[in-house]
Amino acid sequence: MIPRYAPSDVAALFSDEARFDTMLEVELLAAEALAELGVLPAADAAALRARRPVVDAAFVADVAAREAVTNHDTAAFVDVLQERIGMPEGAWIHYGLTSSDVVDTALCATLVRALDYLDEAALELRDALSARALESIDWPIIGRTHGMHAEPTTYGAKFALFALQVERDRARLARARSGIAVGKLSGAVGTYSNIDPAVEARVCERLGLTPVPATQVIARDRHAEVLYAVAALGTSIEAFALEVRHLARSEVAEAAEPFGVGQKGSSAMPHKRNPVLSERLCGLARVLRGYLQAALEDVALWHERDISHSSVERVILPDALMLGTYMTRVAARLAAGLELRPQRALDNLLRGSNGLVFSQSVLLGLVEAGRSRDEAYRLVQAASARALEQDRGLREVIEEQDLGFDVGELDRIFSPERMLAHRHRFLDALVWLDR
Repeated sequence: MIPRYAPSDVAALFSDEARFDTMLEVELLAAEALAELGVLPAADAAALRARRPVVDAAFVADVAAREAVTNHDTAAFVDVLQERIGMPEGAWIHYGLTSSDVVDTALCATLVRALDYLDEAALELRDALSARALESIDWPIIGRTHGMHAEPTTYGAKFALFALQVERDRARLARARSGIAVGKLSGAVGTYSNIDPAVEARVCERLGLTPVPATQVIARDRHAEVLYAVAALGTSIEAFALEVRHLARSEVAEAAEPFGVGQKGSSAMPHKRNPVLSERLCGLARVLRGYLQAALEDVALWHERDISHSSVERVILPDALMLGTYMTRVAARLAAGLELRPQRALDNLLRGSNGLVFSQSVLLGLVEAGRSRDEAYRLVQAASARALEQDRGLREVIEEQDLGFDVGELDRIFSPERMLAHRHRFLDALVWLDR
């Protein structure tokens, strides 16, 4: 991932130093478990731990140099590790294991940590959306379907629905975390041919993982589920960002992205205040969905294992977790700092819509007065067309038609407050919200 979209804390998890360090811990834990079973002397296991090398840039460079000879990165890692620890104790490193035992188990441990960062960001986003919902639940705004004026809703209803969607994303992240919090140390094709299953159990326990049956590799549907959860969250963020983009359009102007002191919206036009954060989030969501496609294609491998998934995962897993966390943190800041313009929204609702958002209320009023639904529909449809053509309010046109409504009835029919009487049900769904 390019530095622009790579949060430093998540990027650090996927650095070569962190990757080799986690693999090293798996190796040492395996040796200690073997010692507990009496396979190797306890003193040798203690020596391995005592001589644990520091995994720094020099260590990584030595592995790269060795890989140039072995053409096998895990074998190169094992060679360098044994050399750093020294013999004879170093000979116990990687005893009974295959590369994927170490690589897959270490990767799963890393993905768990990365998902924890992402969920923390998702919680921040959910809470920011929830706070804005509470703040603005009473502020009317035009609801739009097909991009056209429909009926009144509120800013708060919009925020609440996005908060609920992010909470569902958090549930998906939790399921993906559970699915990937696994490990295997079962040998070349997963049959424990040269390693006791107790080693796997003890290593996984110490890493906070669950041992699972596997071939040579952990099944990749687990990794695909991680990518699905990340992509789903990214798509929820895109939905929120797209709403911001629409509300920020000049002719709508019901919301605006936060705009810092000294910020410039355009290099050429000083008046511009473009929704650049929202556009960035919409674009990056496409990248996450592309990673999901690649992850799904990694699920089907030849027999007990091939290596076609490996090169793909070196790109998509770090990038997706970094990008997903970046997007979620940006979206949380956007939600918290979004400028709402309730007076503009009310003006658009009452005047900009020509009152057409109350057409169903007029229709129902006519039905209550004894008209058939079809007759009432056609009367209101014709009145709505005249209001649009003549740029007049629907109420004015209805009053001219003398359809039997008195002033009090028309006040009720054209009341946003009446139509939004149940708006607080949106907040009731935010069960985590302290009201």
